Amino acid sequence: MAEKSRGEQRIGLLNGFAAYGMWGLVPLFWPLLKPAGALEILAHRMVWSLAVVAVALLVIRRWDWARELLRQPRRLGLVAVAAAVITVNWGLYIWAVNTGHVVEASLGYFINPLVTIAMGVLLLKERLRPVQWVAVGTGFAAVLVLSVGYGRPPWISLALAFSFAVYGLVKKKVNLGGVESLAAETAIQFLPALGYLLWLTSRGDSTFSTGTTGHAALLAATGLVTAAPLVCFGAAAIRVPLSTLGLLQYLAPVFQFLLGIFYFHEAMPPERWAGFALVWLALTLLTWDAWRRVRRSRPRPLEELADVVTSGGRERERDTVGR
Repeated sequence: MAEKSRGEQRIGLLNGFAAYGMWGLVPLFWPLLKPAGALEILAHRMVWSLAVVAVALLVIRRWDWARELLRQPRRLGLVAVAAAVITVNWGLYIWAVNTGHVVEASLGYFINPLVTIAMGVLLLKERLRPVQWVAVGTGFAAVLVLSVGYGRPPWISLALAFSFAVYGLVKKKVNLGGVESLAAETAIQFLPALGYLLWLTSRGDSTFSTGTTGHAALLAATGLVTAAPLVCFGAAAIRVPLSTLGLLQYLAPVFQFLLGIFYFHEAMPPERWAGFALVWLALTLLTWDAWRRVRRSRPRPLEELADVVTSGGRERERDTVGR
C-alpha cells in the first residue's frame, strides 16, 4: 500500500511538472502562429478548446454538471464573467508574447499571488499578518522600480496579474472542476469567436483559410495546447499535496522569464533586475511565512501551505486554467 502511494505521488509529481512546464514553455508556441494576429489566435483557441474538452467529456461521460449549471442563472452568470476575464487574460498574453514582452508577461504571474492577497484585503476585508504586509509592500516597491525601468508602469504584468486574480476569485464561487469549467467558459466564448473567424474569412483576412495546411493545423492545435496542461494538472492535483502544487506554480513564470532573456533576447537593464529581485524577495517572504505558520499549527495538514501562499489565508482549491 505504501509502495502504491509513493508510486501515485511520483505520477502526480511528473504530471505537475508537465503541466507547469507546458505553461512555462507556451511562449515558444504562439510565435509559430504568425502571421495570424493575436485576436485570430485567441478566437481559434476558444473554438478548438471547446472541441477538445467536448471530446474529453464524451469519453468520460461526465455531463450532469451541465444540466445542473443551466438551472442556476446566478452561477451561470459567474461563468460568463469568468469567461470574459480569461478572454482578456489569454488575449493579452498572446499579444505580449508575439510583440516581444515575454519577460513582462512572466512578471504578471510572479506577482499574481501578491495581487490575490491585496484583493483579499480590499474586497474581502481580510487581515494580513505582518510578514504578509511586508511582502505586499515589497511588491508595490517592485512595481515602482519596474516603472522606472520600463519608463512606464508595467501594465502588461499588472493586467495579467489582476485579470487572473479576478478569474480565480470568480471560479472559486462557481466551484466547477477544471475540465468542466473550461468547457463552460469556452461554450460561452464559442459563438463570438466563431463569428469573428467567419467574418475574417469573408474578408479574405483569415490565415486559417488562406495559409498552408501546416499553419491551419497549428491553429487547430491551440485547443490541445490549452487542454493538455489542464489534464496534467488535474492528474497532479488528486495525487500530490497542494503544498507541492503551490510551489510548482512558480515553474511557469520562471521558464517564461528564462525564455524571454535567453531565447527571445529581451533587454534586462539593472532597474528591471532590481524590480524582479524585489518581487522574488516578496514571494520568498510569503513562502517562509506560510511554512512557519503551517509548522506551528500542526497537526493541521501541510497542504495548507499553498493556500496560505496564494490566497492570504483563505481556504480554496488551486484551480489553474489560464496561460
